[in-house]
Amino acid sequence: MEYKRKDPEAQGRKETPTKPFASSRPGASALNENALSRHIVECAIEVHRTLGGPGLLESVYEEALVWELQQRGLEVQRQASLPIPYKGHTLASPLRIDLIVGGLVIVECKATGQYNTIFEAQTLTYLRLTGLKLGLVINFGERVVKDGIHRVVNGL
Repeated sequence: MEYKRKDPEAQGRKETPTKPFASSRPGASALNENALSRHIVECAIEVHRTLGGPGLLESVYEEALVWELQQRGLEVQRQASLPIPYKGHTLASPLRIDLIVGGLVIVECKATGQYNTIFEAQTLTYLRLTGLKLGLVINFGERVVKDGIHRVVNGL
């Protein structure tokens, strides 16, 4: 699935931006970034608890998190492709965003014992390129996953 960039010329306009990944499920579209982030954090804690904590691959936690979010009726895009424009040319290697929840929140899943702030910089870049405002970096490699949740904002 490819994520469409927002029109940079439309940034100055007062139009409501389109939400290509907005949920079509009843009630889910009414959630804002903060409400979605609460669901995401609750689901991440459940995944970490159920899978027994750290020690698994990132892809395992990601898949389980998608399942938990979908059980709550939330729309989730997994491994969304984001083209990279460069001087009028689109680069051959698009970025891969782990999750986009409700068309509003980017989630980057990690499973490392050593957290690096580059993860937040990466998420902020994704937010800027997509025009979204909130991202969460969730490091399932922490003994207590709530200690591994980092909120990244782009003008919220």
